[in-house]
Amino acid sequence: MDFTFTEEQQAAVETAKAVFADVPPDAVPSPALTPGAVADDLDRALWTRLADTDLLGLVLDPNHGGAGLDPIALCLVLRESARALARIPLLETSAVALTLQRYGPTDTAATLLPRVTRGEHVLTAAAHGRTGHDPAPLAVTARRDHNGWTLDGHTSAVPWAHQADHIAVPAHTPDGHTVLALLPRTSTGLTLTDQYGTHGERLAELHLDDVHLDTTDVIDTEGAWEWLHGLLTTGTCALALGLGEQVLTMTSQYTGKREQFGHPVATFQAVAVQAADRYIDLRAMEVTLWQAAWRLTTDAAGPLPAAADIAVAKIWASEGVRRVVQTAQHLHGGFGADTDYPLHRYHAWAKHLELALGPAAQHEEELGDLLATHSLN
Repeated sequence: MDFTFTEEQQAAVETAKAVFADVPPDAVPSPALTPGAVADDLDRALWTRLADTDLLGLVLDPNHGGAGLDPIALCLVLRESARALARIPLLETSAVALTLQRYGPTDTAATLLPRVTRGEHVLTAAAHGRTGHDPAPLAVTARRDHNGWTLDGHTSAVPWAHQADHIAVPAHTPDGHTVLALLPRTSTGLTLTDQYGTHGERLAELHLDDVHLDTTDVIDTEGAWEWLHGLLTTGTCALALGLGEQVLTMTSQYTGKREQFGHPVATFQAVAVQAADRYIDLRAMEVTLWQAAWRLTTDAAGPLPAAADIAVAKIWASEGVRRVVQTAQHLHGGFGADTDYPLHRYHAWAKHLELALGPAAQHEEELGDLLATHSLN
């Protein structure tokens, strides 16, 4: 199998590196111990630069002003954004936009997607349900009325909801079908309540009370939510990988300069072994990420559904990113606990990503169920 990235994908990486290299180290305020310590708005200057360099339309078709690339290219760019802890909804906007392009009404896509490409429209998704442990579509009900849909329910931990123009909300119908509603943030009957992640960023709990939507704002196509959820999850794995790689680089640089007994601590066997173990974690995170992204990109049939590859990627990402930052904290000594030192911010973001992905044991159980089901067929 050829694991080489295409020229277009490599060009996207180089562009992303140039853009995110300009993000100053202090651009991400430390969440410290106070929820809401980080600025309320996203990094608008960076968002505009992403639009100017065509990265916001990376996965959209050229007729929408995009570059026409694939989820692999998106994950490559997300990996670079996580190295800089970029405060932007690149994953959410790109994932919802690509789902709209793939499954949504043609007229709605033609209206919204060019605005996304130009950086004029921000999208996000409500992917965590009420508690983060139950399926997201069960948190909201959707019923047809005489000229559209009516939604009720509440869902939590929605990132960038206060800044988004539309929020993709999965909902279940009375017959058990799942639809995906593109909910304008200013919809009548929609209330946003502040929540905060471990990284200090403002999230939102959505309360929907008889929210009416036109049929053009609802994607009633089988597989739309599953596709969006898989893309969001795989993109989160890419963020975990980029963050982990940056943290290991910081650790390598620190232990290479910090001396004990006249020698850099990196030369001590106990330190080298721990760093090597974390390098192995990152390589496992990387290979499972690209397998999952490839399955989403190609829709290739396999011995197991794409959900199995995504589950494996989640197992490695949620466990791996935690181990990487914990080892980094240990090897940095007192600096690892200093809230003015950048590692503190990376640790807080890593914990947020770990919680967003969910526990590895849950994904192992999902994988086991898929294996059992497949073995019976």
